[in-house]
Amino acid sequence: MTLAPLSLEHIIKPSSVTDKKPAVLFMLHGYGSNEEDLFSFAQELPKELCIISVRAPYPLQPFGYAWYAINFDEGKGKWSDDNQAISSRDKILAFIDEACATYHLDESKITLLGFSQGTILSFAVALSYPEKIKNVIGLSGYINERILKDGYRNNDFTNLHIYTSHGQVDQVIPIEWAEKTPEILSDLNIDHVYEEFPSGHGVIPQNFYSFKKWLSDKL
Repeated sequence: MTLAPLSLEHIIKPSSVTDKKPAVLFMLHGYGSNEEDLFSFAQELPKELCIISVRAPYPLQPFGYAWYAINFDEGKGKWSDDNQAISSRDKILAFIDEACATYHLDESKITLLGFSQGTILSFAVALSYPEKIKNVIGLSGYINERILKDGYRNNDFTNLHIYTSHGQVDQVIPIEWAEKTPEILSDLNIDHVYEEFPSGHGVIPQNFYSFKKWLSDKL
């Protein structure tokens, strides 16, 4: 498949479906990584999915990309650029529309798969615009309510499904942050699964096979 010059750099694994618009899964990588990272999962995911792995818009030195800046200030501690995160939230939303139109994908069957910062952005897109997203797989991240659209609690979440997981010894994002996610999702009456694994900031095989089965059941 020839890549179109869209607003965000990306790579694609085409769907096996040829007689109708296929469902699509967008991959959003973590801080300091790139579109090749999560794409290693693509060959193991359902063949009917078109898989598009997206590169975050902000380059980091000496390499890698980010959805928003994270500053490590010894005096102030670690802080995130929420304005940049909101900008990326909207860039992702625009890219989804572009990609679905350009590659003739089913706009009613969109899944987001994120890791770490990509999970934070996946939650931001889905909770702000649930009419756009069917499924979210959020790995090693959490919900940052500061980057959600104003009034998001009034949204209709009826058709949104979320799988989220976290490592019990995650040294990058504390598990206490992740444990708030199912509380928020329950409060919003969103269909969800939350799992913990004996791992750090990464995806172990048990985690992969669990979300793969969940995804297959939701397609």
